[in-house]
Amino acid sequence: LALYVLPLGFAESSCRSRIFWMKLNKLLLQGKFFQLEIYDPYSGPVLLDEKLASRCGYVLSEDVWGNPVFRASVLGCHVANEADELFSLTVNIKVSSFSSMRAAVTYTYPMYCSYASWASREIVCEENYMEVSVKTDVPAVSNDYTVAWMSALPETQNVAYQQWQLMFVSPSGRKRITVSDAVKLGYSFNNTLSRVYLRAPYHSNESDVSVVSGVTMNMITSTSMYRQRWLLLLIDTTASCPVDGISFTDTTLTWTVPRVIPTLVVQESTFLSKSIVMGVGDQVIVNPAEMNFLLEYNETHIRITIPIGAEGGKLESSISGGVYGVIYCIDLFLEHTWTDAGWQTTKYTVIKSITTPFMPQIPTVINNTMPEERLFNVAFGHFLPDVSLVAITVGNMPFSLREAQHHSFKIYETPFSNGTKAFILEVSFDDPYVLKEYVNRNETKYTLLVNYTLSVGLEMTLYHHSAEVECVLADIEVPEAVGSCDEENLYLTLPTFGLHHYWDLYLGNKLLNRHLALTNGYLAATNSTHLILQIPLFAGGLIYQEVSFQKIKARFDVALRKVRTMETLQMFSISCSFNTSAFIICHPDGTIMVSAQMKTVPAIDMSKTKLRDSSCKPREYNEAHAFFKFHVTTCGTSVRFEGDHIIYENEISYEKETLPGQSIPTITRDPDYRLTILCYYQAKETLVLGAFSSEPATSPPFGSGTMVPHSSISSSSAYRRVRQALNVVSRVSKDESFMEFYGPSMAILKQPMEPVFLEVELKDKSPKVELYLENCWVARSPDFNYTPRWNITVDGQVVLNVQLTH
Repeated sequence: LALYVLPLGFAESSCRSRIFWMKLNKLLLQGKFFQLEIYDPYSGPVLLDEKLASRCGYVLSEDVWGNPVFRASVLGCHVANEADELFSLTVNIKVSSFSSMRAAVTYTYPMYCSYASWASREIVCEENYMEVSVKTDVPAVSNDYTVAWMSALPETQNVAYQQWQLMFVSPSGRKRITVSDAVKLGYSFNNTLSRVYLRAPYHSNESDVSVVSGVTMNMITSTSMYRQRWLLLLIDTTASCPVDGISFTDTTLTWTVPRVIPTLVVQESTFLSKSIVMGVGDQVIVNPAEMNFLLEYNETHIRITIPIGAEGGKLESSISGGVYGVIYCIDLFLEHTWTDAGWQTTKYTVIKSITTPFMPQIPTVINNTMPEERLFNVAFGHFLPDVSLVAITVGNMPFSLREAQHHSFKIYETPFSNGTKAFILEVSFDDPYVLKEYVNRNETKYTLLVNYTLSVGLEMTLYHHSAEVECVLADIEVPEAVGSCDEENLYLTLPTFGLHHYWDLYLGNKLLNRHLALTNGYLAATNSTHLILQIPLFAGGLIYQEVSFQKIKARFDVALRKVRTMETLQMFSISCSFNTSAFIICHPDGTIMVSAQMKTVPAIDMSKTKLRDSSCKPREYNEAHAFFKFHVTTCGTSVRFEGDHIIYENEISYEKETLPGQSIPTITRDPDYRLTILCYYQAKETLVLGAFSSEPATSPPFGSGTMVPHSSISSSSAYRRVRQALNVVSRVSKDESFMEFYGPSMAILKQPMEPVFLEVELKDKSPKVELYLENCWVARSPDFNYTPRWNITVDGQVVLNVQLTH
């Protein structure tokens, strides 16, 4: 067997009370496999396994940090014992790179323990066995008792052990067996120079379970019997150890051990605690309060309370069901020394490795965003040191940490005083993977969507957590428009930044795009910063606020609306007054206003001009101009259809005057004059009618007009159709699309000034039949004479706020 020198720091050992305590360094075992052999100088190495461990007083486990730990009772198998005071045990540590342990390197590690202060009775409750040893003056099993005898042939051992018998008392009755039979059942019994000990596994067939002060105890009730000639010695080797007594809250763990165990105390009235000592690992805690530990006891209990995460234990991260959480582990021991009349001094030692249940810890996302720097700063925590960030996804783009740093994301860790840490992510508002949304009037909502990928715990389990952080910033300047006019046009100038990205311009309910501009006769020019819109005086979409003799006050309105919601943020208006000598304005409500210039030689008397209906005279006039205002249903106005247009026609005329004289009046003083007035309307267009009939000019003009002068004109004038009952159907649309209508019995609720969309349809298909909405009203009955009624139009003038199609 080749032996090697143990690497520095590979193993360390101590002697805690009556237990060998050895710890191996896990860092020097990374990627390796190891085994322990108990080395007996007489019989050679014995491989340590679970069965041998519980029978021989050994424990192989890990401390909370993952370092392998080996513990052995000084009364264990293969331990060299010198006068029950000096003890030694040699362990072979075999290390290999292969699980089969081939090519293993073997290190020999001797341990020594000195322990002379034995109590009359000592009980050890280890993780995998119970051990009771009792001081006695019983003579040795053999007069030539030596260490060599401990390793003698089984036959010799059987002969010697036959002088001892064990009596077990359990609920199933009494059982008396020889020591050799007890060994077969997993027990270990022997005596030293001054002590007898029994070691038993937990939950054997001969054990019993009882509850003492709320704590479940596993108990072996046994008597060791020794007969030699005329001597009969009975030794109580009963042991009782707690198997639970652990409770948890969100912040603490509590370990409870009975203070008085009836099966171990014969005369309870004489019971007296001498000392209660607690420890962590193999170290006694002299002042538990300094570590925030609470050691307390009363007549029935000894209770140790440990804060979760306290020093001496270990918090480790874990994932359970996709949820992040922590587990806390700590290795504790308790030594309780008492006296009573039956046993003098008893030393009771319990070693307990405690692990809390999985405790979910939902990570928190702390928004430390700095709007003034346009920078997201997001802290993601709190995590233990065994958690590392391995990747992030921003928006829908995954990044490794290296890629994230290269992309200009800033990622770093920040520690906290309690030993945890958080991961800090900094991302610019202007990063392309940050979502940007225009909200409210002048604000942008920046949204950072991030998904973290973490490596958790020793198993390096991947854990994903998503977070969403928003910041609304007033960083958009709503544009302001500037208006101006010249002799024939209105001009609107406004910045182009944000147009068609955040906002659109609307003329009424129509998007003011290039097509609409061309259709209405607008001219649009743009440079790098501004849009300039030129609107001629008689272009579509103008609102004529005042129309009088030789003067027009016109206004142009456009609305600045949000692109998605259509919410109006701003109205831009230009209002100018124009001096013009001749014009015709055709309003959608059927009102026609004409300023006509009569250039004749010699000049005519403008006060004597008229429309087809001679009662329709000019409202204003001077030497060269006359101003008329009338409705298409009056003054002899005629109507005809051409294609998709309705054309209303009238004329301004001046008739000759004859001089009285001879029998035949042939002398004329004035010229004969005719001026034709035409107004064109889209036959299927929706007419937007104003709310007040007293100011029809406040509605945007809809039709287009023209004046055609004639030197002579047919004397035949248009006639008014005789009133008759027609097949007319009306219905109310739910919106301006006229696609979906209210049923005949449905209630229609409208707010004040909210438009009603009314459709009137003439079912008579005769080409000679035309529809004029002269008087239109709403009533609760189809009876023409029913009252009350609510007028929509009276004499062709609108009196309600409706949008009308016919």
